[in-house]
Amino acid sequence: MQTRTPEQSKTTLTDVVLPGETNALNSLFGGELLARMDRAASISASRHCRQIVVTASVNHVAFTRSVPLGSVVTVEAKVSRAFKTSMEVFIDVWIEDRTSGEKLKANEGIYTFVAVDETGRPVAVPEVVPETTLEKRRFDAALRRKQLSLLLAGKMNPDEASELKALFL
Repeated sequence: MQTRTPEQSKTTLTDVVLPGETNALNSLFGGELLARMDRAASISASRHCRQIVVTASVNHVAFTRSVPLGSVVTVEAKVSRAFKTSMEVFIDVWIEDRTSGEKLKANEGIYTFVAVDETGRPVAVPEVVPETTLEKRRFDAALRRKQLSLLLAGKMNPDEASELKALFL
């Protein structure tokens, strides 16, 4: 199976925030943003493995900046790491100032997808080969996040969490 880079899975969705998508403070509903992030991440995961993918988990979402009515919002997703049948997708959300064109990071998230066949059974996915410094940092951190998730779910013995143990030793 051929390896792929995060750039090969890059997916960018850009849209404007409309009145029907906002809350009482005229900011984009969080759930609307989550749906946009899920769509971009799903396309990214599918581009990486060229298979049907399903959302397995939303591992992390940080709403650090509100997204005002009328904003141009860009959701960018890339596969940060692949495991046997799953892929971690890192999502960055940007808002664009309409007058200056300056982009500010508004939010980020990390989703996990599983590749499946036509019957819904998990299938193997290609490995990720990170190229940039940021891609390498996200790639390395993905294994720690996976081990932490497995530990918290009781699916991994603490002695097997080598990446996590390395942080403390």
